[in-house]
Amino acid sequence: MRMYDIIKKKRDGNILTRDEIIYFIEQYTHGGIPDYQVSALMMAIFFRGMTAEETLHLTMAMANSGDVLDLSGIHGTKVDKHSTGGVGDKTSLSLTPMVAACGVPVAKMSGRGLGHTGGTIDKLESFRGFTTDIAASDFIRNVNHIGIAIMGQTKDLAPADKKLYALRDVTATVDNLSLIASSIMSKKIAAGADAIVLDVKTGSGAFMKKEADAFSLARAMTDIGNLAGRKTIAVVSDMDQPLGYAVGNALEVREAIDMLRGEGPEDFHELCMTLGSCMLIAGGKAQKKEEAEEMLHQVIQEGSALRKLAQFVEAQGGDPEAVYHPDKLPSANYIEPVLAHEEGYVSSIDCEEIGICSLILGGGRETKESIIDLSVGLVMNKKKGDFVRKGDVLAMLHYNDAGKAQEAEERFRRAYHFSGEPLSEGREQQRMIKGILE
Repeated sequence: MRMYDIIKKKRDGNILTRDEIIYFIEQYTHGGIPDYQVSALMMAIFFRGMTAEETLHLTMAMANSGDVLDLSGIHGTKVDKHSTGGVGDKTSLSLTPMVAACGVPVAKMSGRGLGHTGGTIDKLESFRGFTTDIAASDFIRNVNHIGIAIMGQTKDLAPADKKLYALRDVTATVDNLSLIASSIMSKKIAAGADAIVLDVKTGSGAFMKKEADAFSLARAMTDIGNLAGRKTIAVVSDMDQPLGYAVGNALEVREAIDMLRGEGPEDFHELCMTLGSCMLIAGGKAQKKEEAEEMLHQVIQEGSALRKLAQFVEAQGGDPEAVYHPDKLPSANYIEPVLAHEEGYVSSIDCEEIGICSLILGGGRETKESIIDLSVGLVMNKKKGDFVRKGDVLAMLHYNDAGKAQEAEERFRRAYHFSGEPLSEGREQQRMIKGILE
């Protein structure tokens, strides 16, 4: 088998076999094929596309290119959840203890943030002492005893994907549906869960800006997961403005704790209930959405979801007292309001720009080596559809560096757009949940 023939075959629009895909993934992972040949193949795939069967073969080849976690020691149906990333997306912090409190084990592998989207691990490290650097045996034991564990992705998990993505990133071949779907799903399948629930974001703060593209990605990933024998459900959700009000690591943790106390923002609550219902159904704990939502409401009302978060944090070295006393979480030295300079209804918010404001303050990473300031960020006061008068508080800025705060404040104001009339969008366009695919 020759890489030249595989490149030519795809260049000419033909379908690659399972053996051809396995060959190039194995050879590339172990250094047997040079970057320039794989770059040529990625470009051929970018223009010619891949069938559902090719995409499945690519996913499985990447999933099997390194370690595949064996979670057979965990009792029950293990459910994992993945988000394609967004601004203020602290969902896992509330969702996983809610689902675990309902009796469905959550075995989750998470990553750190890079750019304007924060990572779950970074947010969790707002709890002093918390670590996701735990052995697989401790991971399994924690899920069995507590119902939830989260660990960081190891370098030996789907190494082919890591190597391929780095190459795609510098050869303008990232934006291909099959390549995106296989990249995400290879890591999820290698992580060993029995069922996977996907939160696919769409809007100005999401990777998929267009709703149609988000649905296409969601369908591609659910097809891969289900064909691979994993019960997979995808929820397409809105990211045309930040989720909730808090943007920034420790600030988002506080809002996640509010959610578990029954005090979370409406859009955040709706998303957690929808994703949580899908996880309970995928885990075999509930048959219908209404039944699942009732269970989730109950664990919040009785406080067991909040206690589950505390148990989880403590089991992974963190301070559980911060769950009950959020003032123990990192806090910025300065808090100042961002005042509106004009009047009108908030017609739109450039969601990605809000994320970049937090990044500027130190709440995100410009590079993988960047050190995050867990205390900084912003808490919004006005969102789409709200009426704003001159001098009203748009948000509270939490910062430690005055120079960075001034830059972030100016950028924040530019992210807001106003109209003299109330929003004329229909309810269908404004809703948080755009659709559910199985």
